[in-house]
Amino acid sequence: MEKIEPPAPETRTNRRGRRSRQEILDAAARVMSVRGYAGTPMSTLAKETGLPKSAFYHHFESKAGLLSAVMEQGAYGFFDAMREAHRNPPEDGTPNERLRWYLRRTGNVMENGEEFLRLLLVLVMSREAAEAPEALQTVIAVRDEGRAYMAHMIRSSFQSAGEETADKIAEALAPFGMAGYDGAFVALQSEGGRPVSAWMDQLADSIAALGAAIIAAD
Repeated sequence: MEKIEPPAPETRTNRRGRRSRQEILDAAARVMSVRGYAGTPMSTLAKETGLPKSAFYHHFESKAGLLSAVMEQGAYGFFDAMREAHRNPPEDGTPNERLRWYLRRTGNVMENGEEFLRLLLVLVMSREAAEAPEALQTVIAVRDEGRAYMAHMIRSSFQSAGEETADKIAEALAPFGMAGYDGAFVALQSEGGRPVSAWMDQLADSIAALGAAIIAAD
């Protein structure tokens, strides 16, 4: 039988490096989502991971670089989950029914991405990301992509009204949809007992009613 040789030292080192980098990212996402960026010193993260501070600076060069990497990882995971959740949308149904389909699944993504969304809103409201320009760009990009995604869901839900009308409704109501989504997340964090699907259904009903009003006004 052929003898299986142990991994070469370089391979083991690289593997340990990747593992320690991921441990740092996971710990930073968890702690910063609760304490914020300014309230999370490197010493706290070192204690959380059991890794020396030198490991942090080896992988990320600075605390700002770490925040940027945390946001990039969170954004990638969040929107990847959104695309997966919205595969094979219904082709029929009223705008309200279609919006409920989209937003209920968006609510499920919300529940599974609480750490990322909590940190995102902390950075938006506190403006702490201004201390980390790369992270600030990620925050801006995430908000822009979120609005575009909300517009896509609304446009798709009103497709039966015609392309031009659906575009008009999506452009008008995407900011309101984003505000409702943000508010639902805050409510989910502060008001226990009510399922996220209830908030998403109310948001869908509101957007559908406003869209119908836009159609009626034309």
